[in-house]
Amino acid sequence: MFFHASPVEGIKILEPRVSNHNIPLIYFSSKRENVLVYLSNAVEKYCRETGYEYTGKWHKWGSYGFTQDGVLRLEEYYPNATMDTYKGVSAYIYSVSSIMDIKKLDEIPFAYISNHSVAVENGEYIADAYEAIMQAVTDGKIILEKYEDISPGKKKWIENTMIQEYGDSQTTDEYRHFLKGKFPFILS
Repeated sequence: MFFHASPVEGIKILEPRVSNHNIPLIYFSSKRENVLVYLSNAVEKYCRETGYEYTGKWHKWGSYGFTQDGVLRLEEYYPNATMDTYKGVSAYIYSVSSIMDIKKLDEIPFAYISNHSVAVENGEYIADAYEAIMQAVTDGKIILEKYEDISPGKKKWIENTMIQEYGDSQTTDEYRHFLKGKFPFILS
């Protein structure tokens, strides 16, 4: 099976959209738990909650990586980031059993792309993305690295990286708004 997360209800046909690779693609994972992190976007959620008006393409936020065994490791870059991003968010996981011309993404474990429309076979409603992620953590399918448990060196790396991203001339306005709100040290 291949899985795809979306906030949109009732999708029957998944259509390629422009995203990280700047070409129209549909992203899938062969592991259901790996798409849970796509049920909400921290940047979009924060901007909407703070009344920030924006009509462009939202910056994608994904603070995760994988263990050597391919287990997704969700990393909190600020206190309570997981709860803040996912709590109370409902969304959908769509699945299909086979996809014509699907390609494996070598840089992301269990990830695949398609540049063709794909008919959805099943849709699963996720009432609360945070609860779904925490269940995957309990089941050992996702590792959650809480902010308070990360090393001082990693916290310094996060600080330096967020300052650098804030100052990057290509950083979009809605992403800067998010960075200012979640990483107040940027303005000090």
